Parts: sequence; structure tokens; C-alpha cells
Amino acid sequence: MDKEKLLEKVKKDNIKFVNLQFSDMMGIVKSVTIPVADLKEAVTKGVWFDGSSVEGYMRVHESDMYLMPDIKTYSVIPWFSSDEIKTARLICDVYMPDGKPFKGDPRHILKKVLKEAKEMGYIFNVGPEPEFFLFKRENGIKTLTHDVGGYFDLSMDRAFEIRAKMTNALEKFGIKVETSHHEVAPGQHEIDFQYTDALTAADNVITFKFTLKAIANKYNLHATFMPKPIAGINGSGMHVHQSLADINTGKNKFFDPENEYKLSKLARHFVEGQLKNVKGMSAVLSPLVNSYKRLVPGYEAPAYVCWARVNRSALIRIPGIPKGRGQSARAELRCPDPSCNPYIAFAVMLKAGLMGIKKEMKLRGPVEEDVYEFDDDKLRQHYIEMLPGSLYEAIEEMKRSEVVKKTLGEETFNKYLNTKKAEWDNYRLKVHQWEIDKYLTLY
Repeated sequence: MDKEKLLEKVKKDNIKFVNLQFSDMMGIVKSVTIPVADLKEAVTKGVWFDGSSVEGYMRVHESDMYLMPDIKTYSVIPWFSSDEIKTARLICDVYMPDGKPFKGDPRHILKKVLKEAKEMGYIFNVGPEPEFFLFKRENGIKTLTHDVGGYFDLSMDRAFEIRAKMTNALEKFGIKVETSHHEVAPGQHEIDFQYTDALTAADNVITFKFTLKAIANKYNLHATFMPKPIAGINGSGMHVHQSLADINTGKNKFFDPENEYKLSKLARHFVEGQLKNVKGMSAVLSPLVNSYKRLVPGYEAPAYVCWARVNRSALIRIPGIPKGRGQSARAELRCPDPSCNPYIAFAVMLKAGLMGIKKEMKLRGPVEEDVYEFDDDKLRQHYIEMLPGSLYEAIEEMKRSEVVKKTLGEETFNKYLNTKKAEWDNYRLKVHQWEIDKYLTLY
């Protein structure tokens, strides 16, 4: 769709306003709304905004930036459908006054690594699986999970209708939903959408999160992508299935019918690249203080750096490939959670995999036993490392990560680190209720 066809489409859809969306460094959706009469100029010249007000963008004295809409991302926002306020959205790229892309724009960061893959002859395809919780709103406070259902339950799943509404809204944004179901924990759910190229998938994750929050709000509920909102039960992850396709033929480059795991040599290099670099990427893939309360043994979240086929305690799992389905060969990275910025998460994942390919890294052996049952001696025997146990440890690992630094660029790398350091300091300086309960009367 070109500019003229977009303007025709907007007129046909009777659009009154256009929401121009982009994300900050942490993946929070930002937007500028313009009347439809200004859309022609917006798609031709862009829309200026103050970058100093956005997390990870510019300083006050160099704040002028502009948004350039990506016409391919046009959709009508389904919950703004009345004639007076009918609104469409366009996802935007961020530019500097000199017309160059802003180096800290998360979408640009992903595009840069995708270009590197393209030059090597590959398309990076991913299938993210974001989980979420639904909470009731009571007197403005988000309390109590919405139901008492369990994994794949239907009889006790009171959110069935809400997930159907969410699915309908996502499909109006052009997101093809493949499955939706109740997850393991009470109030926890998952909606999976179609495997696609990484840029489209990242756009879809951003759209997914703000759509689910909007639909939940209509039911007096709150949808949260916080990784571990309730202690003692499973947290929410965002497992990411990934593969490389040939840029000319579309053929899956991860498949090798002769290999025991049906993984090509290229795929094995890619997986080892991620295993080798995952500790340094952790602050991007699992970016919150709260993320590390999910990444502990016993709650189906990975805590150990290893790979396997059927072992769901492994960090990277290689799903089985049905006969005649070589195109479905993929590697599932299980440590990311839905609080991450999908643009930079997919970017560092790809960068690490490409490093593995370029350096022809030899894939370590699989671990098909339940790693949660290993003691320290057995972990050492298998040379299995643990993921960082806290955001502080993840920050320290990221400081040493060439993969993350090269992906983000030095300036954004330092901004990201400083933001995470401030988050950790804010957390560690607080006195939490657990400390009061544990120590106040004892000492």
C-alpha cells in the first residue's frame, strides 16, 4: 500500500483521528494523535515531537525528533469505532532532524540486525508466546486473580469469553491468532499468534499488549505482563520460537533430516551462539527486578544454561518435527518474559545467533534430564551454568557483553545500563514488607 492508497483507505474507513505509535527503550508504547486531515503531511514529512520526554531518547538541549509512519502497519482501532472518534493507528520509525534514523529507536535497532542477517542471506522468523494474568479491579485496586482455572481448563475458565474478544480485536489488527488457552496458574492465560518475520512479530507483540489491556479494561479487569505478580505460583514468560529462512527460497535453514535432532549445522552454530551469550543478554530478555523471581527452579521457568528436545527445564528446547514438516524446524528460547522490549530482545537474540554462525561455534551436548534435580556437583560435571539470579547480576553480565553493546550501540547501551542500575538501586534501598515481617520483632 502506497501513500495514495492509504489516504483512500482512511477515507473509506471514515477515520477521524490517527494514532502514531512508537516505543521507548523499555518497550512502553508511546503515541501522538493527529486529526485525519493532517495524515497526508505526516506520511510525507513526518510529525515532530519532543524526544527528551521519552525514556532512553534525547537530552533536553537536543530534543527535536520526528516520527515517520510505516504505512504497512495501518489498522483501525476496534474499540474507537464510533463515528465521532473512529481512530486508526500507524506504527512509526523515529528520525533525527537531519533525516537519519535515530540510533536509539528500538525498531531501528532490530532493523539494523535484520539487515546484517539479510546480507548473510537469511530472514529471521520468530513465534513469541506471551503469557499474562488477569486481575479484578476493586475500588480502583487490582486484586485477586480472575478465576481458579488451570492449564487448558475450560470448566473453571471464566475468561473464555474475554480471550475470544481479545482474539477478535487482534485479528482486526491483522494479527492471525493460532491458539488461546488458560495457563497453569489461576488467572493466567496465553494467546499465540502466527510465526512471522521478526519485525512484524515485534510490532505484533507491542500491539498485543496494548490491545489486551484495552479489552480487559472493558470488563473491569487489568491485564498484566508483569513476570511474577504472585509468589508461589508460575510466572509469565514469553517463549520465543525462532529459525532462519533462505532469503531467496524461504526454505528453513535450521532443518537437517539426517541429524538426530533434525538440526542443521547452521542451526547448531546459531543455538550455541545464544547459549554462549545469554547471560549477557539477560538484562534485555528479562529486564525487571521482578523477572528474576520467575527464573527460579520449580515453576517451569529456565534457570540453567543448557539445551534439549523434551526437557522443559532447559533454556533452549528443540521441539519435535513431524514427518514432512521440515519447515517447522526451530529453536525455542524460554527465558524471555513479556515485560521485555520485543524489538531489542529479538535484535540481541539474532545478533548472538549470527555470531555463533560466523564463528562456527560447536554446539555443546544436550541435557535431557531434569536439571532442577541436579545438585551442584552434577551441574559442574555437565558444565552447566545458571542464568543471573537477580537484576544486579544481569547488569554485571551485560556490562561485559559485546553482543549487546554491538546491537544497541554504545550510547543506547550505556543509557539502558544506567536505567537498569537506577531501577536496581531504587529496589535495594526500599524496606519491603517481607523484611518487616521477618525481622522487626525478632531483633
